[in-house]
Amino acid sequence: MANPVHNATTTLAESIWSYRVEHGRTYHAYKDGNYIFPNDDQEKDRLDLQHHLFNLCFKDKLFFAPVREPKHVLDVGTGTGIWALDFVQVVGTDLSPIQPSFVPPNLSFIIDDAEDEWLWKQKFDLIHLRLMGGSFRDWQAIIQSAYDNLAPGGYLEIQDYVLPARSPDETVKGTDLERWGELLIEAAGKAGRPIDASKHFRQYMLNAGFDDIHELSFAWPTNPWPKDKDLKMLGRWNLVNITDGMEGFCLALLTRVLDWKKEEVDILCAKVKSDLKNRAIHGYFEIPVVYGRKL
Repeated sequence: MANPVHNATTTLAESIWSYRVEHGRTYHAYKDGNYIFPNDDQEKDRLDLQHHLFNLCFKDKLFFAPVREPKHVLDVGTGTGIWALDFVQVVGTDLSPIQPSFVPPNLSFIIDDAEDEWLWKQKFDLIHLRLMGGSFRDWQAIIQSAYDNLAPGGYLEIQDYVLPARSPDETVKGTDLERWGELLIEAAGKAGRPIDASKHFRQYMLNAGFDDIHELSFAWPTNPWPKDKDLKMLGRWNLVNITDGMEGFCLALLTRVLDWKKEEVDILCAKVKSDLKNRAIHGYFEIPVVYGRKL
């Protein structure tokens, strides 16, 4: 991973802004094709809404690792950078230059690829990855790089998602909602960037040398079907989140990898959105959180 002082990643070349335009959506230009979701205004708005979902679900906790007032934080795959704004000193990296232009002096954004060699001079107290499923070819290598770039006693925390959607009463079984998740897993697997790697995170962290590994699990309902008021609120927000993101989740994976036509994707999206709105389908997405300490 590039160092901001000694590497050209500190300067945004014109090519980085020459986004791929495909089916009316834009995608990152740097390392074109490595990330399969859009980077346009529609997706940026959804990412910020999704951050609100995390705040609701986590009760405003940005992370669960027991790090007291971390001074040096690395946010890998920072997206719009909204998570990174509340820290003393944080670096956010991403393939897309979609972060705000005006940021506080404690915050810096670097266009960089986490799959390249990490060359940071400083060590970090906390390294954070959120919803990066489908982004990497080799999660073990990413987690090893994180370990190597943590200060002793520092933590890696990964917050991710699980597909397909689940249900406590089998109402998701046989639906287009279930099929959609299975298709994304298939396409991401064929692309060599698995979207279902979270089940291996604990073992990958053990392999890298992490200690004191903890696993947490949360649920985001597909709509306001739960009786619990907090889950019902999460369901309301998540319905908007998934519905607004549906096209972006599908287009690149299904058209580039599975050779679907845009019209076929549109039909699938319409069917899945109908399932998402159906309160008789008691679906939810598991949101796993795994964190571990470097000795």
